[in-house]
Amino acid sequence: MITSHIPPNIPSDTGAELSSYIHTIITPVGPLTIIGDVYAINTLTFKEGMSVTHDPLPDTLLQCVAELEAYFAGSLQQFTFPIAQPGTEFQQTVWQQLTMIPYGQTISYMQLAKRINNPKSIRAVGTTNGKNRIAIVVPCHRVIGSDGSLTGYAGGIWRKKWLLEHEIKQKFGSLELF
Repeated sequence: MITSHIPPNIPSDTGAELSSYIHTIITPVGPLTIIGDVYAINTLTFKEGMSVTHDPLPDTLLQCVAELEAYFAGSLQQFTFPIAQPGTEFQQTVWQQLTMIPYGQTISYMQLAKRINNPKSIRAVGTTNGKNRIAIVVPCHRVIGSDGSLTGYAGGIWRKKWLLEHEIKQKFGSLELF
């Protein structure tokens, strides 16, 4: 299971604005851009062409890079670096439930809506999945259609398929499901 670690309240009395750092790593599913600050990772995206920070990276980003490399190597199933993304209470609830989906397993959008005790919110759950800015760690790729189909993924269906097959292979051995 992936556990998210939300950082403690960021000091607001410093009067200084937090610096964001941007770093891109090359992965089996293409470039993955990491955006964060000294407290947490705010974005993991497959969007290309973002300018990269040339300053030394804070420990938060270094830990994120190391854990993502281990994930893609098949030796890590649970992320521990701090994450934070802005969102409504509903969005935070959905994203927190996403982090509870075990590595190598999937659930449907309907199951996710039921997990938040709001089965009528299936469309809102889907929309919130699409607004997730922390790919892989907040594993929206583990949510599939009720009929078992691979539906919607901001990074592209081929990436969703690759991520799911990677996790299933690491967890259960060599299987091809999709």
